[in-house]
Amino acid sequence: MALNGFLEFFQKGKTFRPRKRFTAGTIKYSLHKQAQASLQSGINLRTVVRLPEGENMNDWLAVHVVDFFNRINLIYGTISEYCNETTCPTMSGGSRYEYLWADGEMYKKPTALPAQKYIELLMDWTEAQINNEAVFPVSTDVPFPKTFGTLCRKILTRLFRVFVHVYIHHFDRIVSIGAEAHVNACYKHFFYFVQEFDLIPSKELEPLQEMTSRICKDKN
Repeated sequence: MALNGFLEFFQKGKTFRPRKRFTAGTIKYSLHKQAQASLQSGINLRTVVRLPEGENMNDWLAVHVVDFFNRINLIYGTISEYCNETTCPTMSGGSRYEYLWADGEMYKKPTALPAQKYIELLMDWTEAQINNEAVFPVSTDVPFPKTFGTLCRKILTRLFRVFVHVYIHHFDRIVSIGAEAHVNACYKHFFYFVQEFDLIPSKELEPLQEMTSRICKDKN
């Protein structure tokens, strides 16, 4: 499923929050366009996620974190009106997995929250990281912080939990609006990327393990 089709489909409906964009003329903008072109060419997703020769890993990571943030926002936006304190009183992925929120500020200890509140806080927190130019520098004159890789792992792990919740609790809605192929394509791209660079602990991936083995069958 080409990226253009994904964006066209989801931008017709409700979005959870505005998309973050890259500044034209920057390295990250060029990498973003390069990644988009590869996706639209229909080549194997396992190949698409590999670091282009001569490119900086942190730049490649930053581009994908922002892109995945944008796309997962769009996906959640399509089901957000069906995700509330009554339908989803906890942030879970089935009966075996429940996620607690902690951010070291408002929530200093891991706290159980309704899924909608958890995801709202997750997106606010992620957006704050992306908008912080000391953390996600927009200029080549500003170096990436030494903790950048660790932060991106945390962001991607938390964004994965949105996939878990959507697939397990709201997939009927995704199917009813004809978005299944689009969501699956986005998930495959996300999964191959985090797998390529070992960005999410295997234990975190367990809730969607069965589905992942079914839809992520692309050969190397």
